[in-house]
Amino acid sequence: QAVVDFERLGEHAAAFRGHDVGFCCLGTTRAKAGADGFVRVDRDYVAQAAELARAGGCRHFVLQSSQGANPNSHFLYLRVKGEVENLVQAVGFDRCTILRPAVLLCKRQESRPTEWLAQQFLGVVARVFPTAYSVPVETVARAMVASVLQPGEGKVEVLENGAVHKLGKA
Repeated sequence: QAVVDFERLGEHAAAFRGHDVGFCCLGTTRAKAGADGFVRVDRDYVAQAAELARAGGCRHFVLQSSQGANPNSHFLYLRVKGEVENLVQAVGFDRCTILRPAVLLCKRQESRPTEWLAQQFLGVVARVFPTAYSVPVETVARAMVASVLQPGEGKVEVLENGAVHKLGKA
């Protein structure tokens, strides 16, 4: 494990060398970091980490993005997620897997009342429509690992929420 300063990520290039696979789940919220901070973390840090990983020999990059990611979206969150997907693909990995989970179901240490309410509601909805609107973070993690262990469907593979559920149970 290496601790890096994301504001000086280039100084930590050695931490990105010698790995065949890179996993990225980095992200923050607009409420926590502000709009500029959100863009810096969710797009700029992720893109720079991908570039360092590729330069260090990484061949397969696995990125957790978001359902609805679209670089042309009017919503900042979805636009930034779409932009970073494009930036990571442009790095030129031998293989790139992008997971687009829906609302992540998890327990957080920090208080996010609106998210907590949404998770309670979606937890009930998930009993009827288990793959439609949400996904447990454990399922996403298993899907990320499984994506590496199984042959890919081309150079870039985008897995929407239903595929994340399916692969996370494989």
